[in-house]
Amino acid sequence: MTEIDIEKENKAIAQEYKELLRISYQTLSPTDKKLIRKAFDVAVDAHKEQRRKSGEAYIFHPIAVAKIVASEIGLGATSIAAALLHDVVEDTPITVEDIERLFNPKVAQLVEGLTKISLVQKDLNASMQAENFRKMILTLNDDVRVILIKLADRLHNMQTMDSMAEYKQTKIASETLYIYAPLAHRLGLYNIKTKLEDLGLKYTEPAVYNDIVSKIRETKEQQDAYIKDISDVLKKSLDSEGIDYIIKGRPKSIYSIRRKMRAQNVTFDEVYDKFALRIVYKADPHEEKFIAWKIYSIVTDHYRPSPSRLRDWISSPKSTGYEALHITVMGPKGRWVEVQVRSERMDEIAEKGYAAHYKYKNGASEESGLDVWLNLLREALENPETNAVDFVEDFKMNLYSKEIFIFTPKGEIKSLPKGATSLDFAFSIHSEIGIKTRGTRVNGRLVPLNYELKSGDQVEVITSPNQKPTVNWLEYVTTSRAKNKIKNVLNENTKKIAEEGKELLVRKLKHLKVTFNEQVTNELVNFFKLKTSLDLFYRVGIGAIENQQLKDFAAQKSNSFINFFKNKIKRTKDTADEDIHKPVISSNYDMLVFGTEHDKLDYKLSQCCNPIPGDDVFGFVTINEGIKVHKKDCPNAIGMQSNYAYRIMSAKWIDSSQEEFKAIINITGMDVLGLTNQLTKVISNNMSVNIQSISLSTDAGIFHGQVAVIVKNNTILKKMISAIKKIDGVDKVTREYRT
Repeated sequence: MTEIDIEKENKAIAQEYKELLRISYQTLSPTDKKLIRKAFDVAVDAHKEQRRKSGEAYIFHPIAVAKIVASEIGLGATSIAAALLHDVVEDTPITVEDIERLFNPKVAQLVEGLTKISLVQKDLNASMQAENFRKMILTLNDDVRVILIKLADRLHNMQTMDSMAEYKQTKIASETLYIYAPLAHRLGLYNIKTKLEDLGLKYTEPAVYNDIVSKIRETKEQQDAYIKDISDVLKKSLDSEGIDYIIKGRPKSIYSIRRKMRAQNVTFDEVYDKFALRIVYKADPHEEKFIAWKIYSIVTDHYRPSPSRLRDWISSPKSTGYEALHITVMGPKGRWVEVQVRSERMDEIAEKGYAAHYKYKNGASEESGLDVWLNLLREALENPETNAVDFVEDFKMNLYSKEIFIFTPKGEIKSLPKGATSLDFAFSIHSEIGIKTRGTRVNGRLVPLNYELKSGDQVEVITSPNQKPTVNWLEYVTTSRAKNKIKNVLNENTKKIAEEGKELLVRKLKHLKVTFNEQVTNELVNFFKLKTSLDLFYRVGIGAIENQQLKDFAAQKSNSFINFFKNKIKRTKDTADEDIHKPVISSNYDMLVFGTEHDKLDYKLSQCCNPIPGDDVFGFVTINEGIKVHKKDCPNAIGMQSNYAYRIMSAKWIDSSQEEFKAIINITGMDVLGLTNQLTKVISNNMSVNIQSISLSTDAGIFHGQVAVIVKNNTILKKMISAIKKIDGVDKVTREYRT
């Protein structure tokens, strides 16, 4: 670099630093500014030789992370300093002890927490990836700010991923959608959650992302004019009532539009609420509720609301701390519009989450939803023996779950995730009550322990000192808190049986002339399709694994080489006898190649998304079934690419002219005379496509059809669907994916 370039870069770095101080959400004292300046100087010096893949000076990254921490998450000087220093221990000779000496123990603790997370990122397999997430979640137990800074770090990495290799982009984006976006959501950081989701979609489904972005741009002028029409109407009434407010029109996120398109099987144009109107008003704390309902009254005077879509999170805030009134009304031109009503305080909490929540807490004694959640999390983390993958799955399930509100017999209110059962409720009161639960009454009526609760239910728990959890209880609960407590109690008993089972297994294998070691244990776990060695020993201990099955294993082990060839011959034979109605195609095709060398390998097409030539796909190496091919937008893709990145293989269709594939098309519309005739004509005559089976039915003027067709590739299928859509009376045409 020339001297001029270096001077220019230094000016840009200084400018970024000034911007960091200017945009801070917290009021920074002279001492705070001194701390941040010192952290900035140490970071600049430590990273002076480093550059990012894009070529820019590395220091721009920690500054960008600190800016997100300061403005979007709203944390104070300690966190801003830790964000500036978050990579120095990992990438430079500076140690955690140096940071403690130069700054203070709190900054050092945060940097150490962030370094621990980074050091386990270099994962090689699934369990390590899950363990990596688990360790990251564990840091929540020490200081939630570690996770908040990590979210800022992840957001900036996602914003600057263009120069990375495609496989890395997909892995990082999948991880982001799998765990980081739900975490941001759970900590009330809705802005960051939205950005992470949109960027995640950009790299996991680029074509879909770009298509939605271009369509949003095309319709922006139209949307702005529509929002202005509604705003102008509401402004007159709000002004006449003397309310101090601002109205913002807000498009829905790209990711949420994509989610709706997929969930409802509709096109972009058919998604009806692509934007929301937000009214943010000023109010004293004691008047907030009153003014919110006053605004509700004004909005519904002008536009008719949908009663089923009213969401009152002011009376019962979400456990993330989110408060607002959401009203869905029928706007001009017969279009549904969501109107969000929030006070300035509620708006800040919705934007900043954790930081604003504590700013407004002001020493209030009652526990907030976020405090309760963090306490529950600490409980879940108490159990170090939980399988890492199960832990992450359970944790993730509880991140995005919707809430229901349940009353105790004394009229106290408890919030639980939607789908929670009466037994979950018992564990939510106290784990000792959960363990001793004998029965439950809902609204005065005795119900089973797996009874699914609904908002407003009043639940009474009946306990007995002699009651103990059984394995079936795991099927009766949905919350990770209840599952972990039940597993803990069961595990104590299981471990004793497993220890006896292990000794028994060693004796039985010796008798069968099989040496007991770690490899044999893993082979047995796979042979019996179990998850862990503990499962194996336990089943031997209770007598669930019989001697004959162990003999079969020993025989298979000694003949594994012969079996390998037998299986190869058998697989070829099986494909010829395949039932034609099965959605999985498992013939030996030669047009799908894997990896950079375009290797031709054996594979199966997965049943969960049923790919056909032309679809964007990837290979996934399974433990027992070889390579399985999935569509890139398969519902399971994000989890696989995030948890099992090392098993993902790039795959590509190279020739589809010699083979034919089955696809199932669902058609709905109005029962118009001659529709069936038109349909068969379009498919067979115009498209050179064979119909394998067709089933049509009508119900009160509505037509439903399912057609199984044999096509050569995705292009022909898309053309055919487009032609069917043009038939008079047809409303929707969708391709079916069997699960």
